[in-house]
Amino acid sequence: MTEAPGVVVTGVSGRMGQMLVREILAHDKLRLAGALERAGHDWVGRDLGTAMGGAELGVTVSDDALETFAKAQAVIDFTAPAATVEFAGLAAQARAVHVIGTTGMSDEDLQKIHIAARHAVIVRAGNMSLGVNLLTQVTKQVAEALDIDWDIEIIEAHHNRKVDAPSGTALMLGEAAAEGRGVDLDEVSDRGRDGITGARKQGDIGFHAVRGGDVVGEHEVIFAAAGERITLKHIASDRALFARGALRAALWGQDKAPGEYDMLDVLGLKG
Repeated sequence: MTEAPGVVVTGVSGRMGQMLVREILAHDKLRLAGALERAGHDWVGRDLGTAMGGAELGVTVSDDALETFAKAQAVIDFTAPAATVEFAGLAAQARAVHVIGTTGMSDEDLQKIHIAARHAVIVRAGNMSLGVNLLTQVTKQVAEALDIDWDIEIIEAHHNRKVDAPSGTALMLGEAAAEGRGVDLDEVSDRGRDGITGARKQGDIGFHAVRGGDVVGEHEVIFAAAGERITLKHIASDRALFARGALRAALWGQDKAPGEYDMLDVLGLKG
């Protein structure tokens, strides 16, 4: 029997990292092949299971990305932009599928990931949930159907420890709305209103970020015109849904050609 593809989890001590470990251990088609943390972290050199407060798993937390990736067929990465860019090159060397849930990356970061994707499969998405990706498709269709008299506003809410704003998902929704309208999001994005701003500019796509408590993730797209309003909304109440989506992407990418993909590809929603 062929051994299940091995998965490495980066940033394994974080909330998402530990959630991914638990989901992999419960998965019947993937196995945990390695765990990575930054150099100097307390978990490095320890058994992952005991570091997480449980029984030994026989997997030692490492700070050597290349050595760890070489033993695996997939890397799942919800860390930070600088780390993700480095991991992309190393995962490509190992020919491992690189599933990226990291947000807040610059154009320069994305260009480096694009280069790495020439040699390996990279699945990158601002959100790994089925519901959000369906919302993205619907947002594009609604924006395409409505004219410029309909204002578009995107509101997102997350926990108080999230470091980037707007969220990657909000930007994904903004890109979908802009694509539906046939415009460049960078040219119509309005991300800050304070003081006497004047009237809203027709055609802009507005973004608003809420941060507080332990909110997992809420995203709302509002299409507003004179006399009527359309609201599309997704609420995530369980962080595990993002982990399960990432695992689905890691498995999906095993037989694909090198290149950049997203969750619409994984879920078969590309139209």
